[in-house]
Amino acid sequence: MSEEKGCVKSCDKRFENKKEMCDATTGGSSESCQKCRTFKWVDVTQEFFKATEELELGQLLHDDMFGLFEAMSAIEMMDPKMDAGMMCNRGNKKVLNFDQALKADKLKIKDLTVEEQIGIIDATLACLVTWLEGHSLAQTVFTNLYLQKPHLVEDKIIRAFSIHSLKLLDVIREFINKAGVFEEEDFQPVMYGYKLANDIPVGKATAMLKEVEEELLKKVKQSRSKPGEEQDLQVQAQHEESVALYSRIKFCRLLYQALLLFQKKKCFAVEEVDRFFLQCAEILPIIEKTIHLGIRPDPKAESSNRADYPTILGFEPLVNQRLLPPTFPRYTKIKTRKESIEYLTLLITRLRTICSITECITFHSALDFLSEFSKTSPCVLSRSVLQLLYLNQAKCSEPGKVLGTMHIVDVLRDAIKAFIKPPVLMPRSPLMFNPSAKEYVETFLSHSVRPFCTLVQISGHNRARQRDKLSHLLEELAALQEEADKVDAYLHNLCLKLDNPVSHLACFGTWVLYHTLKVMIQYVLSGFELELYSSHEYIYLYWYLYEFLYGWMVSSLSRANNFLTEQESKAVSEAIMSGSVVPPPISDGMGQKFDVPACLISVV
Repeated sequence: MSEEKGCVKSCDKRFENKKEMCDATTGGSSESCQKCRTFKWVDVTQEFFKATEELELGQLLHDDMFGLFEAMSAIEMMDPKMDAGMMCNRGNKKVLNFDQALKADKLKIKDLTVEEQIGIIDATLACLVTWLEGHSLAQTVFTNLYLQKPHLVEDKIIRAFSIHSLKLLDVIREFINKAGVFEEEDFQPVMYGYKLANDIPVGKATAMLKEVEEELLKKVKQSRSKPGEEQDLQVQAQHEESVALYSRIKFCRLLYQALLLFQKKKCFAVEEVDRFFLQCAEILPIIEKTIHLGIRPDPKAESSNRADYPTILGFEPLVNQRLLPPTFPRYTKIKTRKESIEYLTLLITRLRTICSITECITFHSALDFLSEFSKTSPCVLSRSVLQLLYLNQAKCSEPGKVLGTMHIVDVLRDAIKAFIKPPVLMPRSPLMFNPSAKEYVETFLSHSVRPFCTLVQISGHNRARQRDKLSHLLEELAALQEEADKVDAYLHNLCLKLDNPVSHLACFGTWVLYHTLKVMIQYVLSGFELELYSSHEYIYLYWYLYEFLYGWMVSSLSRANNFLTEQESKAVSEAIMSGSVVPPPISDGMGQKFDVPACLISVV
């Protein structure tokens, strides 16, 4: 009997009561308690402390299977400071899920007031923004109980909004996962077993919200005052509430439809998407002005961190806490409603800016656009959308068509041609009729795809992660540089055997060197941005940038410019000799002009 009491006492200490322990671990059986009674426990506390006296200061004793790394990564389960699941045991408030809250009359599923509807929508948008900033769905969006079982909600507006919100989450999550330019601090895609209304077609979800939107628009028109007519204060307040609710529903629909068009048609629907975003930008100021109309969290609500979580109707901050893995608790602070609107305003602005990528036809202009956009520190969603718009596919080994129309090899070929005009890529070049030369060029271009697609993808990561990935890219560019030099040497030997010998030295090599230097400069400058250097290191860094990197950059650009000038002069000379172009007249200095005979063009 005494052993059983001791076992129960031990269970009470860990799980607060024996019943919870049995339910949580053994499904109601007492098998674990039986093991506690039969096992012979030995107290080694005193022997342990006595043994530690033999260790000197700074010594550490560990097993081969449990070293320093394991010790630093270990989590003491059921310790509130280390186990995220133990937050549910703080305070006296009972955490209720959807069914429990509905049974206890803590949750309304019908006859919600306009203030409650506005407050729920604003709080959900704030949770959505917090999720996009790197927090988990379990601690943000899915603290909204209405999103857990939207089919049971009888209120037409909240049901349509809840289903639509789940579809919006699905589109955002698919964008970010497919682009693959996020890290653990940027985004958490884990769903914790929740479904995103996959059983409801997109058309039906949009139609439900559109129907609610039309009904609200009728209320707005009915409550609108006529010119010169005095309006009752109650009717005026009703009109303001109707406008506030209508604006929120319309904004959610437009945002979802715009992202859906981006997802399906990509670059081919940029103009239509931009119109949607323009309407969103016009609605957001109205939403910001009417934030005060929604219900606010109760300042007297019992919660350990009520200032950081929405505790309004339908929200339970700790409802999913048991779903989190036993890790260090990550503190989550939900954005305020004003901050969430500001975030959405910047998001819409960035998404409208992204539409301009379709104007960047050349590869170099696209790289400049991606680089400048990255400097604004955009959110993970806008970075992902931009990546998929430009490359259509995140895999560097199998990239999609650039802007949906051009193959990446052709884009790189045009970029090299515009940069230095190598003879092998010029029209009617005799080298292209040489199968060996053509194979060399095509092989080099195919090998260039991976590093330059990686360069595009790196621009989609956050600024801190870009520096780590640039160092790995430099290794690939070094190998590509070596290959470019070999291709140039082989083509140069072939060019010397032509009827009109030309130079092909350092053509592909200069192009690769230019981009390598740009990556090296970006790597060094990113250290300033991330504050990685000490003040005494500045003199070495500035010297290295000025004397080496920028010097080599100017040298490569000068070499490319001289080669372009030489190629253009030779093209003009050939055109004049063939008679397709008339040479410009020359002057004798006295105002008299003379035509240059074609036979002297080669001498000139």
